[in-house]
Formats: sequence, structure tokens, C-alpha cells
Amino acid sequence: MYVPVAFLCVVLVWSTTPLAIVWSNGLGDPLLALFLRMLIATIIASVVLITSRLTLPLHKQAIKLYCYSSLGVFFAMTLSYLSARYISSGMISLMFGLSPIVSGLLAQKILKEDPFSRVKMIALSFAIIGLCIIFYNNINASLNQSHVNLSNYLIGLACITLAVFSFCLSAVLVKTIEIKIHAFSTTIGTLYVSTLLLLMTWYCFGEMLDDITWSIQALSAISYLGIFGSLVGFVAYYYILQHLSASSVSLTTLITPIFAISLGVIFNNETISLHLLIGSTLILFALSLYHWGDKWIKRFSGLGER
Repeated sequence: MYVPVAFLCVVLVWSTTPLAIVWSNGLGDPLLALFLRMLIATIIASVVLITSRLTLPLHKQAIKLYCYSSLGVFFAMTLSYLSARYISSGMISLMFGLSPIVSGLLAQKILKEDPFSRVKMIALSFAIIGLCIIFYNNINASLNQSHVNLSNYLIGLACITLAVFSFCLSAVLVKTIEIKIHAFSTTIGTLYVSTLLLLMTWYCFGEMLDDITWSIQALSAISYLGIFGSLVGFVAYYYILQHLSASSVSLTTLITPIFAISLGVIFNNETISLHLLIGSTLILFALSLYHWGDKWIKRFSGLGER
């Protein structure tokens, strides 16, 4: 796999995933939609495991790794699917774009990493301002329509916020485990744990199969997410992590929200308000400043000394 192809694959999969989640919810039950997605991915991954020379470690550290990884799959995905009933696909992508900053804050507490520099604190401030602009506009719009719409929006907002937190917490906890394991083995172990949890969750809280609305669009979206969102995109992501610098990989968090918002407008009739444009611009600027701000300052300082 060529690095440019893998990078493009990650961008395309992550850009289309929020919209596919919204479409897959057309079944009428987000829990079933998510379970079917993970079931498809688990079946394909199991076939690969059986037909290849890969192994699935089951020692204590490996199981701990699968459980930590499942935190980011089970909780983050479940909450994301629930939020997709109330907020736009572009908003979902934009919130997950903030994951590097949230992960950085959690890493300070859990991994004892260095506190944010002054530049990163400024970036965090810009991100918060951008989110406040978007939230203020959406809350006002919902309130003008009805209190029910406002309640639904706040539920969606709470779900996606918790989803991003779960996703970032999982990523940081995984770093606490010292283990040499193939990325695909990690994927398979995580899929087994997550799919089992999702099956139990759907069985306890989901809709009966007789109440499900089976549509071609929803089933196609679920199949796409099962194959590309849960397998191909994951493998491609780990591939570029091995062959590109962290700063190059972080470009995905800047590119995907732009594509995701555009796809939502084109294919799902989502709207772009002035507040969304301003807020999104501030957030993307904050992400750029967070990733490269310190390097920019060092570079300009070096030029000044010359």
C-alpha cells in the first residue's frame, strides 16, 4: 500500500463516516445499526485471522489492551450513533476533530505529559470560542422552533461530547500498556469485545426486529461502515502512522471536517449558517495552532536572530 493512497483512504473514510452513520440510523434503531456494522467487521476480520498467519494474543496485557480499545469503540460509537439522531453529520466530524486537544489534556493527567505551552493554551481558547459560537447559534435556532427541538439538540450535544471524551480517554489509556502486538490483532481483539457488548446492549435496550424499517440506504451505509469504516480505514490509519510524521498524520483532523460538512450539505440537505462557518474556521485555526504553533514561533524566532 502506497503512503499517499493510505492517507487518501483515511481522509475519505473519516470524511464519509459521519454521513454514513446518519444514513444507517434510517433503520430506526441506532443500536441495531451499530451492532450490524461491527458484526460485519468482526466476521471479515475473523476470516482474515483464520486464513492468515496472524495470532490473537490472550494474555493479561493483551486482554487489557482490548478492553481499553473497546472503550473508544463501544462507548464512543454508541454515543455517536445516538447523537446522529439530533445533530448534523458535519457537527459530529467537527467535534471529533478536536480529539487531539482533548487527548492532550487527558495525557497530562494520565501519562504525566508536560502541560500545554502558551501557544497550545491559546489554541484551546480559540477552539472553545469557536464551539461557543456554533452552540449559541444552534441553541437559539432550536429554541425559536420549540422546546422539544432544544431538548433534542442538547441531548445530541451531550452524547457527542461524551463520545469524543470516551474516544480520547481510550487512546490515552492504550498508551499506558507496553506490549508488542500486530495492529490487526489489536483490531480483531477490540472487535470481539465491542461486538459482544453491543449485542447485549441492543438485546436489552434496542428495538425488536419487527419494528425495524429495512431500507436500501440504511443497509448500504451499514455495510460500508462495516467494511471501510471499521476495517479498511483502521488499517490505513495505522499504516500512515508507521510511515508519516505525527504532524503529517494530524492533517487528517483538519481536512476531514471540511469534507464531512460539505458532504452533509450536498447529500443530506444539511445547512451551513454564518455562525457555523465562523465557528468552524476558528476551530480549524485552533487545530493548526495546536499542532504547529510552537514550530512556527521557533522558525520565525530563528529568522529574527539571523
